[in-house]
Amino acid sequence: MCGRYVTVTSVKAIEQRFQVTAGPEYTNAPAPPNTNVSHGDLAPVVTGDRPDALQTMQFGFTPSWAKKQFYMINARSEGDHNTENDPGYRGAMGILQKPMFRQAIRTRRCLIVADAFIEGPQREKLAKPYVVYARDGKRPFALAGIWDEWTDSGTGEVIRSFAIITTTACDVLNTIGHHRSPVMLNPEDERKWIDPATPLNDATSLLRPIPDGTLNAYPIDPAIKNPRLNGTSLLQPTGQRVFPEYDFELHQSLEMFGMGESRARKIRGRGAEADQGSLF
Repeated sequence: MCGRYVTVTSVKAIEQRFQVTAGPEYTNAPAPPNTNVSHGDLAPVVTGDRPDALQTMQFGFTPSWAKKQFYMINARSEGDHNTENDPGYRGAMGILQKPMFRQAIRTRRCLIVADAFIEGPQREKLAKPYVVYARDGKRPFALAGIWDEWTDSGTGEVIRSFAIITTTACDVLNTIGHHRSPVMLNPEDERKWIDPATPLNDATSLLRPIPDGTLNAYPIDPAIKNPRLNGTSLLQPTGQRVFPEYDFELHQSLEMFGMGESRARKIRGRGAEADQGSLF
C-alpha cells in the first residue's frame, strides 16, 4: 500500500514541471507543503478533464454513487488477481472490474504530485518507516491515480477525492519487506495516462512495476505514523540507505523549501479521524 507521501515542491515549480497553471480551486484551498500527506488531506493533482490546471483534491477516494465517504487511499491495479503479489505478474488488470473503481479508471484518471513516499515492512508498517525517493534526484514525480466527485446528501457539499493505484513491489520495497508500491509514471507517459482519449488497454499497460534501480530509501522516525505531525525533521535519516549512495541527501534538499524542523500539527482535511481503507 501507499498510505503516506511527501509533497513540498513549490507551486511555481510544480507548474513548470507539469506545464500547468494553478486553478481557482487550488488558489482558494491551497495545499501547504506537507511531509506527511495522510488520508483526509488536500494535495495537488492534475486531471484529464482539466489537463492544464493544477488542482487540490482530498486524499482518500469516495465514488460518486456512495452513500457515505470511504477514504480509500489505494486501488490495486490487479484487483482481485495476483493475491500472492508476484512481482512477475503480467495478467489482467482486475481494477477494471472492481465496482469501487471501474468507472473512475475509465474516465477519471489523474497525476498525483509527489516528492517521495513513506512505507514500512508489511508486518511493522509505519512503526518502522522508510522514506522512498527517486535515486536520480528528480522530483516531483507523478503517481498514477484515479479520482471522483461525491456529494454529501446531508449537507450538499461536493468533495473531489483520489486514490493512488498500486502494483507489485520493486527492489527497494522488497528489501524493506513490503509487498506493494505505488505506480510511478514515466514523464513521457503522464499525458497519455490522464488523456480520456487514450484507449483503455493502453492506459492500463502503464500500470507496471517501478523498474529496479529507480528508487532508494532510508529509515526515519516512527513519529511519522502520527498524521498530525509535519516538518522536515520527520524525514531525517535514522539509519543507512537501503542501497549505498554518496551524492544525494533528500532531507537536506527538502529543507530549502522552508519547512523548518518543528513537528507542528497540520490543518487536517474533512474526515481526518476516519479509518483508512485499502483493497488488501
